[in-house]
Amino acid sequence: MPELPEVETVRRGLAQAMTGATFTAVDQRRPDLRFPFPDRFAERLRGRRVLAVGRRAKYLVVDLDDGTVLAAHLGMTGSFRVVTGGAAGDARRESLPGAFYYGRGAATAPGAASPHDHVRFDFDTGTSITYNDPRRFGFMVLVEPGGLVTHPLFRGIGVEPLGAGFDAAVLARLMAGKAAPLKAALLDQRLIAGLGNIYVCEALHRAGLSPQRAAGTLARADGAPTARAKRLAAAIRAVLDEAVAAGGSTLKDYRHTDGELGTFQHGFRAYDREDAPCPNPGCRGVIGRIVQSGRSTFFCALCQT
Repeated sequence: MPELPEVETVRRGLAQAMTGATFTAVDQRRPDLRFPFPDRFAERLRGRRVLAVGRRAKYLVVDLDDGTVLAAHLGMTGSFRVVTGGAAGDARRESLPGAFYYGRGAATAPGAASPHDHVRFDFDTGTSITYNDPRRFGFMVLVEPGGLVTHPLFRGIGVEPLGAGFDAAVLARLMAGKAAPLKAALLDQRLIAGLGNIYVCEALHRAGLSPQRAAGTLARADGAPTARAKRLAAAIRAVLDEAVAAGGSTLKDYRHTDGELGTFQHGFRAYDREDAPCPNPGCRGVIGRIVQSGRSTFFCALCQT
């Protein structure tokens, strides 16, 4: 499943293609994905202008000119294919915003349709955007004007780790009193929005913290952040910023808008490096693997305490 940096990369690619454009046609090719499409989905989008393309946690949120929000989740294998150009003799250009560590199935040849193309959006700019999803775990909803904060998908989502307000004090407040393992608490979307397995492993390694330590140890008795909380808050932001700048993490053939592969996986310090030497200078440990809540955790037991 894509994590926050990959979704942010998709958002940036879609924002370039959609912002200011008006839907002229919507070709909905099936009644459902993970969930049924909203009633009159195509009809409600036609004629609407896109004001902005944002992100909340791992959701894409598209603000429309009537106050409605088109929200989309990519699930396990969802992707958007953007085709631009074609006017006044310009060559058509195809791109696939986003770069995921785990590939999302075989890519189609440029310009070719796929049996897993489920929705196509056409815009007055000549751009078309097609949503492809082989496993159909993604979904789209239309949120009524003013209803995003109270919508069931969004009302329980935690703080944004890339938001201006995220710091060690906030992290300590969220973790205070929690006996759960630190990694499990960081993956709780009700606390912090959008953090996933890859980047939690990387942040914990950078901060020198064991994924098994109690989450509550990040806060002092008076609720103030410990030195551990300060290291971890800085590591979370640094890892996410670097991953977004690198276009995400790619294992197979998924690319962002300029056609380049995401490269953050080449800098992994812990994730998917079982039995490799710990990269921290002077550490003689090796990266180990345990399973927590059904997910693989990669860490160095020597320097992460």
